[in-house]
Amino acid sequence: MRLRSWLVVGISVVLLLAIGGVGIFMNRSALDAVEKVHRDDSRALATNNAGLAGQLLRVSAKELNDFVMGHPLSLSEGDDGDTAALAEYADKSSYFTYGLVLTDLVGNPLNASKAVNMFPDPASVGFRPLISSLALGEPGFSSIMTVKDTLVQAVAVPIVVGSQPAALLYGFIPVVKSQLQAYLLKLNDASHVSMLVDSAGTVGASSDAARVGSLADPAIIARLGTQESILVTYSENGHSMIATVHGGLPGGWAYVRTQTTATFDGPMRNRSLTTSLALLTMLLVGVAGVAVLGYRSQLVRRRAEERFSALVEHAPDVVTVLDADGRVVYASPSGSRILGFVAVGSSVFDLIHPEERDQVRTRFAALLHEKGGLERMQVRVRQSDGNHRWFDFTASNQLHNAALDGVVINARDITDSREMQDRLAHDAHHDPLTGLPNRRRLHERLADSLRASPVAVLFVDLDGFKPVNDELGHEAGDELLRQVSARLAACLRPCDVLARVGGDEFVLLLPGVGPGDDTSALIERLQEAVGVSFEIDGHEVRIGASIGVHLAGPGEQPDAVLRNADEAMYAVKHGSDRPGRHRA
Repeated sequence: MRLRSWLVVGISVVLLLAIGGVGIFMNRSALDAVEKVHRDDSRALATNNAGLAGQLLRVSAKELNDFVMGHPLSLSEGDDGDTAALAEYADKSSYFTYGLVLTDLVGNPLNASKAVNMFPDPASVGFRPLISSLALGEPGFSSIMTVKDTLVQAVAVPIVVGSQPAALLYGFIPVVKSQLQAYLLKLNDASHVSMLVDSAGTVGASSDAARVGSLADPAIIARLGTQESILVTYSENGHSMIATVHGGLPGGWAYVRTQTTATFDGPMRNRSLTTSLALLTMLLVGVAGVAVLGYRSQLVRRRAEERFSALVEHAPDVVTVLDADGRVVYASPSGSRILGFVAVGSSVFDLIHPEERDQVRTRFAALLHEKGGLERMQVRVRQSDGNHRWFDFTASNQLHNAALDGVVINARDITDSREMQDRLAHDAHHDPLTGLPNRRRLHERLADSLRASPVAVLFVDLDGFKPVNDELGHEAGDELLRQVSARLAACLRPCDVLARVGGDEFVLLLPGVGPGDDTSALIERLQEAVGVSFEIDGHEVRIGASIGVHLAGPGEQPDAVLRNADEAMYAVKHGSDRPGRHRA
């Protein structure tokens, strides 16, 4: 009897050891899988954000180059015209508010928007990455430099005369007031810090404003040159930290997203450790005898289910299981927190934004015919308040898997990333002062229209704008431009296009209006709209408009059409008087 009891106890211990070993192995495997997905997603997010930051840097260089192309400079040292053009552009620019410097090819200053001693020393080491990029024929981006307690970054483009570079134009951005810094502050999150770091390791923009101008951790600086997203661990003020680093941005800059290891993967590891200790405790209790074997077996099963539920509940992703008809049969608790309601029992197609619904139906149907197949897509999902948020979906066909019996969807909220991407795309095609399409967008719309229909192009130049700008200041001039753009837009049809192409110049596109059509009535309407007095900071301002017209037929070249309209405007301008301005 005793031998049989010991035999039963021994068998029970072996069974419990086997069950416990499998449970620990499965727990570790699940933890490894969750950590891998989490780290892959973190690297993917860093890659995306780095791409957006790089695009913003290139947009600043594009704006500087547009100024060079649209404002011929004499390139003579001390030229008053060049100095005035640089000062005017610095006042209007949304990037280079610190100022601009025109130099020869070896860096000797020729002209500047303000005193030359207000800019970095040309021998500063911060210029090295900029010079290296210029030598490769690309726009240059410097590291962070300090001038009279002001942190600045330089962007440079060559000025080409004939076919050879003749000079360089430097634009200086005050980093604490840059567009990227302002946007990162809006995305401030207590769980992590997002930064842009230059090639020397100096923080140039950060969601934590106090870090701007400081040096990144040496472990991060050592990996700034990487061309893909990597994870770097280090210690900061006694805390274990982990950073996602993506280098390869223009000028040797890198995107860095840093947080404590505890906030990065602590909840998953703590849960795994708790589970492992619980299993070991059950093994020790199991040796007490066969009497508790059944109870312990049920306890293991129950705790395993609780472990899974807790891991899913605290995971940042939403896990959903659908049946073959697309109906939600399981949704993790994080889904109800994000969406504001429990989706179980709903059709997933009813939750998708109408614009993506047909696409999702098609791809879902294709996935059902592929055993173990995967589909990845970005869609908008409706919340309880009727608004939609962007999610990155990864769908796996597990209908053949008896444990799952459905299509498993892992969804991550990417709304912030999409909004930043859309904002950058909008800014690249629109004038920041008036919100109108810029020259680049105008050219695209004109090219599209000329493929199939005639287009009337009206080139509008304001008469009397410069005295307003000089006497009342640039802010008053900016307000006047905004009011003018509103009046011009009110005169147009919904299909017409109004764009600001520089300074006080606007271009109107009238699709469907071509040779043989009469635009005199519209021109009179536009001139009357501009001719009515404006109220600017308590002053009554009167200006006029010179309008040149070119009626283009289908197939004409956009550049030639815009040039002809510009020439027509100048012909009109030279033959007309400019109205005066009166103060209230």
